[in-house]
Amino acid sequence: MTRPEFSRPEALFPLFAEIETLPGIGPKAALAFQGLGVTRPKDLLYLLPHSGVDRALRSSVRDVTPPATLTVEVEVGQHVPPRQKGRPYRVHVRDQKLEFQLVFFHARADYLQKLLPTGQRRLVSGKVEFFDGLAQMVHPDHVLPVAQRLVAKAVAGALTRLPALAEWIDPGVMAREGWPIWSQALQAAHAPEGAVALAPTHPARARLAYDELFAHQVMLSIARTTLRRAKGVVTQGNGTLRARVLESLPYRATAAQVRAGAEIAADMAAPLRMNRLLQGDVGSGKTLVAFQALLTAVEAGGQGVMMAPTEILARQHFEGLAPLARAAGVRLELLTGRDRGSDRAMKLEDLAMGRIPILVGTHAVFQKDVDFQDLRLAVVDEQHRFGVAQRMELGAKGAAVDVLVMTATPIPRSLALATHGDMDVSVLDEKPAGRKPIRTAMVSTERLDEVVEHLRKAVAEGRQAYWVCPLVEESEIVDYASAEERFASLRAALGDRVGLVHGQMPPAEKDAAMARFVAGDTSVLVATTVIEVGVNVPNATIMVIEQAETFGLSQLHQLRGRVGRGDAASTCLLIYQPPLTETGARRLATIRDTEDGFRIAEEDLAMRGAGDLIGTAQSGLPRFRVADLERQASLMAVAQSDARKLLNDDPGLVGPRGQAARALLWMMDQDRALQLIKVG
Repeated sequence: MTRPEFSRPEALFPLFAEIETLPGIGPKAALAFQGLGVTRPKDLLYLLPHSGVDRALRSSVRDVTPPATLTVEVEVGQHVPPRQKGRPYRVHVRDQKLEFQLVFFHARADYLQKLLPTGQRRLVSGKVEFFDGLAQMVHPDHVLPVAQRLVAKAVAGALTRLPALAEWIDPGVMAREGWPIWSQALQAAHAPEGAVALAPTHPARARLAYDELFAHQVMLSIARTTLRRAKGVVTQGNGTLRARVLESLPYRATAAQVRAGAEIAADMAAPLRMNRLLQGDVGSGKTLVAFQALLTAVEAGGQGVMMAPTEILARQHFEGLAPLARAAGVRLELLTGRDRGSDRAMKLEDLAMGRIPILVGTHAVFQKDVDFQDLRLAVVDEQHRFGVAQRMELGAKGAAVDVLVMTATPIPRSLALATHGDMDVSVLDEKPAGRKPIRTAMVSTERLDEVVEHLRKAVAEGRQAYWVCPLVEESEIVDYASAEERFASLRAALGDRVGLVHGQMPPAEKDAAMARFVAGDTSVLVATTVIEVGVNVPNATIMVIEQAETFGLSQLHQLRGRVGRGDAASTCLLIYQPPLTETGARRLATIRDTEDGFRIAEEDLAMRGAGDLIGTAQSGLPRFRVADLERQASLMAVAQSDARKLLNDDPGLVGPRGQAARALLWMMDQDRALQLIKVG
């Protein structure tokens, strides 16, 4: 039997009925609504009239003067997938008078085939522009399989079912913002009077956006409290091993590294489970901070593990940590899927007996046969592949392990709260002393010969360079063909000091090619983006990125971070194919003008939108229906502090406001969080 604290409040029953119970909706319409993510009357409440634009239905694109936003019914024609990576996916459509194109970047073909089946009719709404004389709509805001009239009728039906609910927003916040109560906000948002009422800043819309962000933050806060309430182990080191490492370094730790280190050590020494994010830009020195935390575990008589998402990254972490481990006099081992037979068996035995204090590996370190004698700390190098769900899973493993997640991608604060709101955050916001700024220049492909000449001189002076090839097709094979081609042409120009590394190589060959470059046996390394993360060659001072306009901002920033790691001045050359699109030019100019990863991330967010910025599929980034993370970022911070205050005052959500928040969690499909609340 369901415990009462987990069951849905009775007042919400009418909103959770079948969608067919609404006027005008039969089985066929119900199916169409399903395509909009609408399965219950409550879902219609948040299908709001969209943004401050006139979306009156037109008969044709011909009825407006581009650029303009419009809504039009079309028949879907042929799908044209991209021939080259970075190029758009196009769908031909026809309205009553004109054929035009819908254009999508970074979209999956199977998703678009489902959304826009050839031969079917759809309502599309978005901004129409002319490009090369053709009308096109890039990333329509909406693609609806239902007629507008039916939606309006169904929404009106859902609004008649609004129950009187107690208020879940803090009274102080309500008064300060001048927001209406929930039912009034919904009525006003669905009957906007003019463009002002459609703006995200309008009190009704701002309130509904806040509800969504608040529910999300309550869910994350519950997850956070649950993880933290899990009894941790007090892990307090004496500092001896850490001191040895710091003495061995040729530089002093930055103030940010010292601060982050102290925050982590304090968490580990507390009797509660640590759940912390260590966020730092390329070259901010995260590795040192993480290793100091691992040494704290060892000083306290326990073990530590560092996990990376791929084998090549695990190997790089292992190589990067080896000199630090030697300085501390601590044994460090690597465990990946490549370990087999007696080798693996020996490592597993040593691990179980506590003879390996620090282990580096892939997620394979959590397989059933891997036992630690006394694991205290797991450091996860996340690359965004370790969302809230996985963190909760790791916490459910039973061992009272402290968790430190590292990310090298600077995340704008609003997104950090959306994706990591269940965690405490330490930020490394300064670079270690001695890191010189990198000179970045944009160079047209017409000047390729000059670039090769520049390389010839640099190689003669004993310097090293990366040459990153463009992203071609989705397929690694074509990427590899373009890399082979560039490798051959550079070899002809510069001789045999040119190496090659790409994703199609067997791992041993890839490692050997990297090793030759690290040792200085090769001067120029031609590569696909396998070198994007983690490689550290202090003597490499030139980064050439070919067709830089095909890369994303954060990827360009990561690639540039591969140089500028030694004493010499470094250069990054962004080679582009003219003419550049407006977006391409803005992206390259951003990289040229700043090295601040957080500024770059904010710009990326402004240009590409939240989901695209960190790949919604793998980021665990929530899909908000009303809230707009780009425009309403400040609301997220208010929602987080309000949610944490509510749970601090009422951990079981049993008081009047807590009960109201439970109703909100049900409305926002966040009710699974209620299962985590421990009763009593």
